[in-house]
Amino acid sequence: MLDATLGEAYLRDIRRTYRNYKALGEKAIAQIQRDEELHAQLDPGSNSIAVIVQHLSGNLRSRLRDFLSTDGEKPDRHRDAEFEMPQRLSRTELLRLWDEAWSITFGTLDALKPDDLEKTIYIRGEALLAIEALNRNATHTAYHVGQIVYLARHFAAQDWKSLSIPKGKSADHAKGDFKSKGIARTNP
Repeated sequence: MLDATLGEAYLRDIRRTYRNYKALGEKAIAQIQRDEELHAQLDPGSNSIAVIVQHLSGNLRSRLRDFLSTDGEKPDRHRDAEFEMPQRLSRTELLRLWDEAWSITFGTLDALKPDDLEKTIYIRGEALLAIEALNRNATHTAYHVGQIVYLARHFAAQDWKSLSIPKGKSADHAKGDFKSKGIARTNP
């Protein structure tokens, strides 16, 4: 049985982790000036920010809705369709999808208790401990948020404002010089 203190620490950390990824994605998207850049692809085989947001939102909704009681691959999810966008969604529509998925995510995370971490859940019929499923999903989320940041950085070009420690500024960060400038001292 997982120690209650360790379980509580894990839950605090996984909640913080997901909140950091949400904030990182939102700060990156906010730096996209033109909505058409949300739909731009670097090449025909790549995904746009909009498609990544649509997919990540679908994944979070499916995996974390009814987390402890139903398979993480919900019957109403159409994963392949998440990678298609026959008509462009507006920034408002994309952020609505994003916010709805994160609302489900945080509702689930906030309701979890340390004892829940050792419960068996299923994803596509595969049995996992809840803690394993949360870690797996956090990794998946980090992967796609990283893609969003990378693409946003590309489109913002010289207007990009660093979301962590700017290049060449590690020494300043170590000295705490960023506190006075309103830049977060910890990396997401």
